[in-house]
Amino acid sequence: MTAPRSIRLPRLPALGVVAATLVALACGGSSSSRRITPEYDKKTGRLTLLKYDSNGDGRVDTWSYMDGARVVRIEIDKDQDGNIDRWEYYGPDQTLTKAGFSRSNDGKEDAWSYFGADGTIERVEMSTKGDGKITRVERYQKSELVAAEEDTDGDGLMDKWETYDGTRLSSVAFDTQHRGRPDRRLTYRADGSVAFEIDRNGDGHFVAATGSEARHAAAASPNPQAAVRSPR
Repeated sequence: MTAPRSIRLPRLPALGVVAATLVALACGGSSSSRRITPEYDKKTGRLTLLKYDSNGDGRVDTWSYMDGARVVRIEIDKDQDGNIDRWEYYGPDQTLTKAGFSRSNDGKEDAWSYFGADGTIERVEMSTKGDGKITRVERYQKSELVAAEEDTDGDGLMDKWETYDGTRLSSVAFDTQHRGRPDRRLTYRADGSVAFEIDRNGDGHFVAATGSEARHAAAASPNPQAAVRSPR
């Protein structure tokens, strides 16, 4: 039973700001537009790629994959280390729908933010082993973390569930029987006390633990004051 790990999320634009800027620059005659190199389909003549040197140092750091005038995907090497560290995916209306990033900074996507209609992050999915398999999902409301679930043993089933009350971890539940649903639950009260409950029959009915069960849970319980992650 491990405590939730603090993960810093990169600051991502809520709407297609980067996409709109690139398209506007490509159509303009400013000095910035001269740092954009377009590529076209040799057969159809359709625009397929815009390469952009955002800081004017002579090196391309932004690649915008196009379907004519429509942006499909943007890849950004923000720190110019040769590895892509941000991927942005756009819908038909040019709204940013998903943004990928690399927590290990190795040029491979291992986490993805999903945006709601108001442009705020609703969900973050993570591949904690970097193999593309989603092992942790965080859920947000108004950019605040409210719940998370995690597959800690990699068997394809979520086995840990966290809920938050503002900046406080309010409960964490575990599946110790590999059934895909919780059978142990720790509830952290506002006064600092902890309640430990068990679903002994796997029917969703939790009862208070007693004796050695409660002592074992207290020793293994995560810190309720662990830093709550928020999208940046």
